[in-house]
Amino acid sequence: MPGLYIVATPIGNLGDISARAAATLASANVIAAEDTRVTAKLLSHLGLRVPMTPYHDHSDERTRAALVARMEREVVVLVSDAGTPLISDPGYKLVRDARAAGRHVTTLPGPCAAIAAITLSGLPSDRFLFAGFLPNKAKARADTIAEFAALRSTLVFYESGPRLSAALGALAEGLGNREAAVAREISKLYEECATGTLADLAARYADAPPKGEIVIVVGPPGEESAGEADSATIDAALRAAMADRPVAQAAKAVAKQYGLDRHDVYARALALKEQA
Repeated sequence: MPGLYIVATPIGNLGDISARAAATLASANVIAAEDTRVTAKLLSHLGLRVPMTPYHDHSDERTRAALVARMEREVVVLVSDAGTPLISDPGYKLVRDARAAGRHVTTLPGPCAAIAAITLSGLPSDRFLFAGFLPNKAKARADTIAEFAALRSTLVFYESGPRLSAALGALAEGLGNREAAVAREISKLYEECATGTLADLAARYADAPPKGEIVIVVGPPGEESAGEADSATIDAALRAAMADRPVAQAAKAVAKQYGLDRHDVYARALALKEQA
């Protein structure tokens, strides 16, 4: 049937492509790909030669209109570089326009790095929020994290290797030193899922930024109130905060986060700095 087919592709191991997804790719008149070079490798693995056209964040209305027009009589397949299209990838505007034009739209479910990381993490999975990538600049990142602090759910973020330690430290400062997991290279040869507190993980990757696609999974807040946090939690939060800011600023932020006396927290921060 003509229309738009949203096809999930492997996030690592090409053997994870479903039989239905492979058959749909084979039947396509055109594949709208985030990066045609990446999709070409999958098509080669499947022994397919199918016309492709780029579709990404910078595609304009004219590009979408052309694809929507083709959907009237042709099979248009939308793929991202890896995983499920539209999950922190381009595509929702194309789906919206296709629906507005009355085109047939369907999805072929499959791999998704965020979901796979949750299953690996061992953290609560009954309620979670996928938040994509955190902002790069420190203030914007802190403001974004603050929006999630009160949510009683597991949080899921995508991140890159060079930014990983700073992101983990910012999460520890903004959310408290929660249990977390860092999953990378999912379904590939060097798959890894490291678990621990946010502060511990920030320290782990501080001097050794990892390679590959990375997912951070952060557990929900504990049952204790902010002011009842134990000394180990406060120390971990201070260490994370002092990693990228002066002692006074770090102490102020942690004191505010946990509802503690700023002078007491500042004194503890000075002691920790002397021990370092």
